[in-house]
Amino acid sequence: MAHHHIKILTDANFQAEVMNSDKPTLVDFWATWCAPCRAIAPHVEKLAESFADKLNVGKLDIDGSPKVPTSYDVRSIPTLLIFHKGKVVGQLVGAAPFPKIEKFVKDALDKAAQ
Repeated sequence: MAHHHIKILTDANFQAEVMNSDKPTLVDFWATWCAPCRAIAPHVEKLAESFADKLNVGKLDIDGSPKVPTSYDVRSIPTLLIFHKGKVVGQLVGAAPFPKIEKFVKDALDKAAQ
């Protein structure tokens, strides 16, 4: 499930990869058993490629790394959060069609640029 533009995030590397990143970071909170998570995975991969110059993208398996999702009150998956300068600047919960996810990313990037 790894894609060359997507980082595998864990409780251990979250601080370094996301919170300390200079670029905004889209984090896909997911689990292997989650069908809607698998449904949006190609959308996340496409965005990782399209926005590679402006956005870091990572996936965090909530079963393997439960601390980070708990600290951000992730209660259902898939949840997409965009972080910039240590803060959440966008949140999208649930499986959504590609245009909605793309707009969510563009809006969060505009917000982060301000």
